[in-house]
Amino acid sequence: MRKLIGVLLVAGAVAGAFFLGQRYSPRPETSTGRKVLYWYDPMHPSYRSDKPGIAPDCGMQLEPMYADQGHAEMKPQGKIRHYHDPKDPAYQSDKPGLNPATGNDLEPVYEEPAPGTVRVSTEKQQLIGVRFAEVERSAGVQTIRANGKVTIDETRVARVQARYDGWIDAVMVNFTGDRVRKGQPMLTVYSPELVATQQEYLLALKARSILHQASAAMAHADTNSLVEAARHRLEHWNFTPEQIAEVERTGNPIRTVTLVSPATGFVTVRNAFPNQRISPETELYTIVDLDRVWILADVFESDAALVRLGQSARISLPYLGGRTLMARVSYILPQVDPQTRTLKVRLEADNPATLLKPEMFVDVEFQAALGTSLSVPAEAVLDAGLTKTVFVDKGDGSFEPRKVQTGRRYGDRIEILSGLQLRERVAASGAFLLDSESQMKAPAGEHRHD
Repeated sequence: MRKLIGVLLVAGAVAGAFFLGQRYSPRPETSTGRKVLYWYDPMHPSYRSDKPGIAPDCGMQLEPMYADQGHAEMKPQGKIRHYHDPKDPAYQSDKPGLNPATGNDLEPVYEEPAPGTVRVSTEKQQLIGVRFAEVERSAGVQTIRANGKVTIDETRVARVQARYDGWIDAVMVNFTGDRVRKGQPMLTVYSPELVATQQEYLLALKARSILHQASAAMAHADTNSLVEAARHRLEHWNFTPEQIAEVERTGNPIRTVTLVSPATGFVTVRNAFPNQRISPETELYTIVDLDRVWILADVFESDAALVRLGQSARISLPYLGGRTLMARVSYILPQVDPQTRTLKVRLEADNPATLLKPEMFVDVEFQAALGTSLSVPAEAVLDAGLTKTVFVDKGDGSFEPRKVQTGRRYGDRIEILSGLQLRERVAASGAFLLDSESQMKAPAGEHRHD
């Protein structure tokens, strides 16, 4: 029994010594023998832990900071300026190697990184999804969208009116919206004044026939003048040559005259009814040709400078399965609407099968060429209101924040007015995480966001 108690006491002492040794032992060493000072979050180096694990804020694996490493890896080194011999700084070279005079290894001298520059390893770049894009010079095309309304082409409107007083005898076109053809009979009119003029014309013809056999040349000339005057009066009242020939052939005036359509189109106004008294001021019918229509588009004043005469546009009809038609800018009104701050732009479009009807709303899309300029993917630009920032790839995993001035955006790219050079590489994605890291490392009072 005593032996058993002694064995237990010895075992307890050994275990206690082991756990005390573990508790008060120095920081662990890796398999390479390097001493670990602490573990840190590579995306947020301010977070530290005395043991490995996962960062609670971003879920990244903590990395060790070694005693022989110090804080050097947390500081971006930037590009290598040149190589030098640390024991003979006067000797410099543009490539690594040995100093031929001393035989010492040359060490790199790095450029001083810009404030806010961060360094991210290749593995971390893949983890946060960093993609790169070059600054390109290209001719951008901006899409301008506007609301439009279909109206009639004012140059394709015709009106039916009589040039004399009278009464409507019969009506052949009885309702608004009817489609008529050019030359189609519309109505007949009885005019006593027109009948009297035809009788005068017949009397003048008869007088000329009687005096034609006389030898008096002067009387013959006078009768010719009477005939021509009566004929011109009939022509002035839109008597056709066929109608005049019929009067001459029959020797009787035409009692009612038929008015025909002057154009092909749709009747939009009808003021003609049987037994109605009319005058030259009476608008009997209005006919509109809808084979070609106007579209009035409301373009915002900020985009007005990109629209020009003769420019083509695409007309969309969302309620007709997305069918599109082409149109052309024919006129730009000279005044901006003070209420909507838009400019009226008139377009002309063919209208097959009368798809476009007056007062119908459509979508109008212009394609405006912006000319050649520098551009980057729009995702690469961090817009903080007063400042716009991109992260430039400086090599060796270093990213430098750069303020830029931007212009117009077209598609998924944005115009760069200043701040970048052609062929520079920028972070096209993951810039937000790079910016967060850069903000944490920036000294107090030097944050870029206003």
